Amino acid sequence: MSIIRSMAKGLTRFPKLKRVMKNVYAYTGNILSDKKTDMPGMIQISSDGADHNFGYYDKSPWSKDQKYMIYLAPENAKKNYVSHKAIPIMLYDCLSGKEKVLTKTHVWNSQQGCMLQWLGPDFSSRILFNDFREGRYCSVIFNLKEGSEIVLEKPVYSVSLDGKSAVTLDFSRLNTFRPGYGYNNIEDITAANRCPDSPCMWKLDIDSNTATELPITYKMLSEWKCQETMKKGYHKVNHIMLNPSASRFMFIHRWIVDGVTHHRLITCNIDGSDMYLLLDDGMVSHNNWKDDGTIISYCYSKFDGDAYHVLYDKTQKRETIGKGILSVDGHPSYSPDGKYIITDTYPDWKRKQALYLIRVSDERIIKIGSIYSNVKYMNETRCDLHPRWNYNSREICFDGADGNYRQVYVLNLDKEVEV
Repeated sequence: MSIIRSMAKGLTRFPKLKRVMKNVYAYTGNILSDKKTDMPGMIQISSDGADHNFGYYDKSPWSKDQKYMIYLAPENAKKNYVSHKAIPIMLYDCLSGKEKVLTKTHVWNSQQGCMLQWLGPDFSSRILFNDFREGRYCSVIFNLKEGSEIVLEKPVYSVSLDGKSAVTLDFSRLNTFRPGYGYNNIEDITAANRCPDSPCMWKLDIDSNTATELPITYKMLSEWKCQETMKKGYHKVNHIMLNPSASRFMFIHRWIVDGVTHHRLITCNIDGSDMYLLLDDGMVSHNNWKDDGTIISYCYSKFDGDAYHVLYDKTQKRETIGKGILSVDGHPSYSPDGKYIITDTYPDWKRKQALYLIRVSDERIIKIGSIYSNVKYMNETRCDLHPRWNYNSREICFDGADGNYRQVYVLNLDKEVEV
């Protein structure tokens, strides 16, 4: 597999050819695959006969009181489409095992859904999700007990744990340069502009329902600690994540030159001040906060290449996790009790995606199992597992496509996790 990864890296400068070769690789491997899943204890909670998914790996579908789970039922998860029909948001009763339609949304993408999540501080009485209403993107707070809703001025990307604030970005521009992560309900008016001199992120005060432009523009980013390639690049931001106290957030600044994407990881205060360039060695993929100052990241480091790294905000200190063992990209997150990291992999040669558990205390790595990934879910509409924790640090939920549909699964980790 190291040969395959080396070939993929060598094709980075030829993105169209790389995509063709990637598809050839996937379809050939699928023919040779046994198409079997080896994930003991995996339970499908979403209903058969239709696509379902939750979204990203930095949110939990469980209510904190353990009564319910939430997920989506998109009409066709094989297309990153504009839905003129409303997309059901499902409520799953953990006691009875029954699901029902709770409410609906009109935005969706294959990787992050509609940013569906439970809203703090109780994470049990209200959900929050993005929507498209009256010709604009927004977000909605839905109160389960009352059946009432509050429509917020902006869609959300990352929300504070206390439920009081959020940060967000331009989902139309994101869709232009990263299909599968943005929304395409309306035209991106910035699409032809290489580097708009306009805000690229906003802070949303949820209680007062007011949005404030952050003092960070695409043009400013292109000139801040400038690299030569930035001068010709089409600039975007993605993967905003607030730290636990919502004092700072990280985001990935990316720019595209002749089809090649360049990356760097930046942190700043929630008001956009005190920016710090945390990583600019090359590739930055998936990140998550452990605490207010510690980040886990799958990225390239000039010291030890592609690997999982522990980064420390506002410093250049870096540590490597699982070097030589966990050497492929995934979606990492710390368990609520901080004792474990869960992560996944992309499909290998035989279309198998794996789940790995890392014990933080001694970095012991446990392969939990693998799930077959149906080849009809590929590229922008691929089905990443995106494993997320239950609040009890004993269970995970993930999306999977080992059959004819994307489904939502739950796995108990009691055999792997120490009491």
